[in-house]
Amino acid sequence: MALSSPLSPLGQSPPRPDGPGKVTGATRYLDDLEVPGVWYGATVRSKVAAGRIRRVDGDAARALGAVVVTAADLPGPNVLKVIAEDWPVLAAERVEHVAQPIALVAAPTRELARRAAAAVVVEVDAEPAVFETTDPATTLPSGRDRVLASCRSARGDASGALANPAVVVVEGVYSTGHQEHVYIEPQGALAIPDREGHFEVIGSIQCPYYVHGALEHLFGPGSVRVRQAPTGGGFGGKEEFPDMLCAHVALLARASGHPVKIVYERSEDINGTTKRHPSRVRVRTGHAPDGTLLAVEIDAVLDGGAFITLSPVVLSRAVLHAAGPYRCENVTIEGRALATNTAPNGAFRGFGAPQTQFAMERHMDRAARALGLDPLTIRARNAYRPGDVTPTGQVLGDDTSALECLRVAAERADFLRRWTLHERARAAFHLRGLPAPGIGLSLFWHGTGFTGNGERKMRSPVRLALLADGAVEIRVAATDFGQGTEVVLAQIVADALGCELARVRFAEPDTDRVPDSGPTVASRTVSVVGSALFEAGQLLANELARAGGVVADLLAGQDELVVEAHYEPDPTTDFDEATYQGTAYAAYGYGCDVVEVEVCPDSLATTVQRALFVADVGHAIHPVLCAGQLEGGALQAIGQGTIEEMRLENGRYLQDRLTSYLIPTAQDAPDMETILLEHPSTMGPAGAKGVGELPADGGAPAVIAAIENATGIACGDAPATAERLLADLLAGHVVPGGSSVDPFGLELAR
Repeated sequence: MALSSPLSPLGQSPPRPDGPGKVTGATRYLDDLEVPGVWYGATVRSKVAAGRIRRVDGDAARALGAVVVTAADLPGPNVLKVIAEDWPVLAAERVEHVAQPIALVAAPTRELARRAAAAVVVEVDAEPAVFETTDPATTLPSGRDRVLASCRSARGDASGALANPAVVVVEGVYSTGHQEHVYIEPQGALAIPDREGHFEVIGSIQCPYYVHGALEHLFGPGSVRVRQAPTGGGFGGKEEFPDMLCAHVALLARASGHPVKIVYERSEDINGTTKRHPSRVRVRTGHAPDGTLLAVEIDAVLDGGAFITLSPVVLSRAVLHAAGPYRCENVTIEGRALATNTAPNGAFRGFGAPQTQFAMERHMDRAARALGLDPLTIRARNAYRPGDVTPTGQVLGDDTSALECLRVAAERADFLRRWTLHERARAAFHLRGLPAPGIGLSLFWHGTGFTGNGERKMRSPVRLALLADGAVEIRVAATDFGQGTEVVLAQIVADALGCELARVRFAEPDTDRVPDSGPTVASRTVSVVGSALFEAGQLLANELARAGGVVADLLAGQDELVVEAHYEPDPTTDFDEATYQGTAYAAYGYGCDVVEVEVCPDSLATTVQRALFVADVGHAIHPVLCAGQLEGGALQAIGQGTIEEMRLENGRYLQDRLTSYLIPTAQDAPDMETILLEHPSTMGPAGAKGVGELPADGGAPAVIAAIENATGIACGDAPATAERLLADLLAGHVVPGGSSVDPFGLELAR
């Protein structure tokens, strides 16, 4: 059977193969899976933020017919293997945060499991806990060092430039809070003991091989097979945390001899899982009178929570993106992640970059006002151009499009004219008691793939299998949890083979069947895994060509022919992880958001009216899904900037359910317009860059800039709730009521 050669599917928007099942309800998610003899698990958690465990007694739970597992029952080391081995599977001697798992129970029904969990007696001697990040010299009650990670990036002499009396120095401190992922499907996992000491684990997960590595560390080599169930959203929240949950169901399956399933209720999910790292970022910039950046000095502190998890790499990306897409000869960026007695913080879409770019974007607005400029002019004078050099010494290529994103967005939104009108009319709206309109803008960038040498170390093996019926099966560890991985990777393979898209299938991510092509994180799936698949597709196409395009002749009686390829980074680039110098990312995406709001002068409630998203994605493999990623990510970021508030009381989240933790609904979503720019990189297939994380960087600063334009309240914290705006207003954090800026005649290319 010969493979046909239709027009390339790249740049088209074919239907998603998983769409019909999800629309009709036929798709079976983790909680839908029915396994004979399944038991249900439940978790016994700490009620205090810090303390020493005096006693754990499960006798009453066992009397109900449940099995009980504590740290004493673990078959291997009591740590989850992530970056550092400090995250306990179950608390043993101490608890370090509210909701930390102390014991596990399993029973034949969910109700009995809950009753058994409630019957477990836990006695803890509570100790004073640490929740702030302002004083890193303090220690946790356990005596552990609070510095979980630190890194530094520098170029030129920032302190010397800032000391020049001719330089205009602007300073500010900015903060962001916890943010919850709110994936549609809560965390869930199922463990099936299929023979003595061996488990099949199925989970709602992003990274099967992360789970595989963690469980083999606990149970021993060859002990586990991991499969991804259809997954209802992740946003990073199902990257490292499933290591914990999958370990728990496997321990219970081992103890009970039954398959064991745990699916969290929403409140437990919010209380016990990772969040976006809160941040506190101090920015000092030095400018020439025309706004040109002469120096940037940034100190960023992230709240890592109780354990390290992924904080070092989140901090790394935060530092590398902190100065924004702006040219400057003198830059110093310091970053630290500090421990607190709160649940560990971890991966979340954007991975540290949204926190530091929020600070830099709000700071650029502050600097513009200090210099008598508008938000667009100061960005236009400083945005990266091709050939500019980043703080790590990386020379940017011809695909550098920060300035074009800015220009296209400003022209499409008529930004300068409308921003100036709102500035001049602000006082009149307040006097008349009418909702005040405002418009805000942000410019941002995001590196594609793992930082530095990460992709070189991973090499991302991928496989394609030519089957007897002429179909080609994609075998990779990349997962689809709503973003469209299955169809986009199939488009890339079909293009490489010159075959119909319908002939390409996507194999279930299963560690017994697919190679470890790396986690589905870091905006790397299309660019990195896709590049390797394109190479594999060309290898298979060459094999077919030698066989005259006849599948039967090529297989010669075999069931399948498998080809393997690897992602190969540019061998001429390198990154020094000690000095943070070199090529940090093989490609960067760029974006500009323009957000329009109305703010009630009485309640300070913000209504987001319209939003424009302009993004350079290199090449849009599937334009509809690409635009969907931008719109969904930007709406998530707008929520971070306006209503997604999560406060703590004695280490406990006060907003621990969806009646109190608010996110933008469809009714809250503004009218959206998306413009895709294509400046192909040398990294991804057909020049594609990463797109999944990019939109997380711009929404929060743009919407708060719009609130400032509407109200004159200069808020440097996210979310800018009505209460926070009132506090800023009462504290005098306001800008002048009018504007003397005359932006007309500005030449963006200057």
